Amino acid sequence: MTNYGFTKKDWTLFREKLPGWQEAYMDKLNKEYIELLSSQETPAHKFWALEKRILRDKNDTGVQLVMKRSNCIFNIVSLINEGAITMADLDDFSDELKESISRFFLD
Repeated sequence: MTNYGFTKKDWTLFREKLPGWQEAYMDKLNKEYIELLSSQETPAHKFWALEKRILRDKNDTGVQLVMKRSNCIFNIVSLINEGAITMADLDDFSDELKESISRFFLD
């Protein structure tokens, strides 16, 4: 047990899985951008709407994050909140980590 709410194995697993999660999330974003650009709106509207989306999306954890062990739980919570991953993506992680994450989603 660590005072971060996850194990050393969890940290290693998170670092292994993160690039794939981020690639999948950015692929989803790219598809949304294509849909936006394929709309019947004016070229100017599409341009500015895309610029606004990219400015917002580039700050998502699913795109970039600070890779620090102390941020691991918060990064995972952000990935879930953004829709980049689900709790099912954490099946390989320890019960300790899953319990730490689930505390953020209690009603």
